[in-house]
Amino acid sequence: MSAMQLTTGIVVGGKVVVEGDPLPEGTVVTVLAREPDETFEVPPEIEAELLESIAQADRGETISADELIERLRRIA
Repeated sequence: MSAMQLTTGIVVGGKVVVEGDPLPEGTVVTVLAREPDETFEVPPEIEAELLESIAQADRGETISADELIERLRRIA
């Protein structure tokens, strides 16, 4: 399995322009577009978990996609 990365971008002239370093030519991407006024609400306990997860990622406490898939297989 190959590594995945997350990036953001903006549509300019009908094409997605990626922020930061360009992706290699031929990269297959999936685009998830949000509506400008789209919102969602979660219960306070889930919001706390999400915020802690974001903080962990900011500290570099992450795992590879391969490790995530293996963990998911063990609990499935």
